Formats: sequence, C-alpha cells, structure tokens
Amino acid sequence: MSGTADAFAAPPGTQWQRVSPKLRAMRRALVTIVVIVCAGALAAGLSPTGPVGPIVVVVVGLLAVAWAWVVIDRNWRSWGYTERQDDLLVVHGALFRTLVVVPYGRMQLVDLEAGPIERLYGIVTVKLHTASASTDARIRGLLPEDAQHLRERLASRGEAHAAGL
Repeated sequence: MSGTADAFAAPPGTQWQRVSPKLRAMRRALVTIVVIVCAGALAAGLSPTGPVGPIVVVVVGLLAVAWAWVVIDRNWRSWGYTERQDDLLVVHGALFRTLVVVPYGRMQLVDLEAGPIERLYGIVTVKLHTASASTDARIRGLLPEDAQHLRERLASRGEAHAAGL
C-alpha cells in the first residue's frame, strides 16, 4: 500500500492488505456504462441540431470516463486493512482519508455481503458490526475465499477477546 496510508493510519511498519483489483474493474465498468448511456442519450437528442453538439457530448463523455478512471484508481489504492493483536484497522479514501479501528472485543457480528454486480465480478464485502453503530466498518472488494478466511479469523478473535482470553 502507498506510503501515505502508512503515515496517516498506523504505526510505522504496518503491513496493509490490499483489496482485489476486481473492485477497481467493477467500478470502472459501471462508470463507463453510465457515461456512455447518458452521453448517447444526450447526443441523440442533439443530433437534429447538427454534428457539433453530438461531437462535443462524445468528447466530454470520453474526458469524464478518463477522469473517473483516474479517481477510481486512486480510491481503490486507498483501501486497505491490517489485523493487529487487539484490533483491526481499516483505511480508505483518496481525498478524505478515513481510518476505522475496530477492537476485536467490540465485534458483535461479521457479515459477508455481495450484490449481483459484485457477484458477477467475484468480489465480496466484509461488514463488521460492533457495539457502537458509529464504528461499523466495511472492507469492500475481497475475493470470496479471502473474505471467508478473514470472517473466520475475526469471529474467533472477537470471541476470544470477549471471553477475556
């Protein structure tokens, strides 16, 4: 993970686990489809006015897709998590950085979620429920096997910490 995440979020030497590149691919595909549909509809509506309007719409649409791909890449690179002895750290956000520290003893439930598009791309979201609703955390874009193993580790660590072990 980038040096900025280390400097922002955790003690030096923290090894961050990255999320799957499939999350980036999924978001890029969604943005591209939305822009193409919107630009196509707008260009079709402007076509009676001459060729200049549709050409401008297409160029602006291409620029929007290029900009969105850069932003999505930066956001994807910002996602990471690390398991420490007593807690889990989750960091994300390219522009507005967010760090969530979830103590294992406070975890009440660990869910795996995947909507239809996530399933199509073969990724899962791990959702952590804690005693405080404001500290719930999500780790998006994990491969199903990795998410399953993480859920099992977190559940067992949560049980051990809740029991005072």
